[in-house]
Amino acid sequence: MVNLNPTDAQLLQIVNAAAPAAIADVLVVMQSIDGLLPSSDGLKWFNKLYSMVTQQIDLKPPPNGWEDATWLTRLAVVFANFYFAAIANALQQNPDVASSWRALFEARNKTGIDRIQFALAGMNAHINHDLALALLQTNDELHMTPPLESPEHDDYEQVNGLLEQVLPSALNLLAAGIVGELAQDTGKVGRLLAIWNVRAARDLAWDFAGHLRNLEGASRDVALEVQDKLSGVIGRTLLLSA
Repeated sequence: MVNLNPTDAQLLQIVNAAAPAAIADVLVVMQSIDGLLPSSDGLKWFNKLYSMVTQQIDLKPPPNGWEDATWLTRLAVVFANFYFAAIANALQQNPDVASSWRALFEARNKTGIDRIQFALAGMNAHINHDLALALLQTNDELHMTPPLESPEHDDYEQVNGLLEQVLPSALNLLAAGIVGELAQDTGKVGRLLAIWNVRAARDLAWDFAGHLRNLEGASRDVALEVQDKLSGVIGRTLLLSA
């Protein structure tokens, strides 16, 4: 039994109770997390960034709508559940927590790390480690395997473009500070995004999901272990970058 401080005990209750069925439900859970965590907690800043970009995806579909809204919505919910599970596993000190998530949770209460570093370290863990697995789960649930030339991949690419537009401004908003809090070096946003590119990460996740689909047993475990170590190194680099 892990002894948690009162805030983490409440956080664990929030994520264990989370059972979102729609993007709106995901956002409610994220808002609960944001309301609980203090500004000194690095997880707060990834959670806030994730909430901001999820809202944009929900509110700004392409002009003609999503080609397969059912698939995209289910992917968003499954993907978010990987985040909530990562929180629960980290708080309960599960030894299977991904290296990239451990990087964020080990640093979440350290001083001298900017909010934008925490935010991008979380994006790295969530996309580089979780997204391929979320794609596989979503496709298994919906009994499909979308190829590159598919409505689902077109929607996926639309999200890539939206994230490329939204991420720099969202990070700058975090860096600019909140009322009563000191602003950070907004120039660091560009430097960090040069280290970690959201479109490249998401494209690799799509390809990695296809690679994993063809692997079984030990071969699949090895592939996941290599990916885990790589994403962990990237996460620690983002948290140390000056």
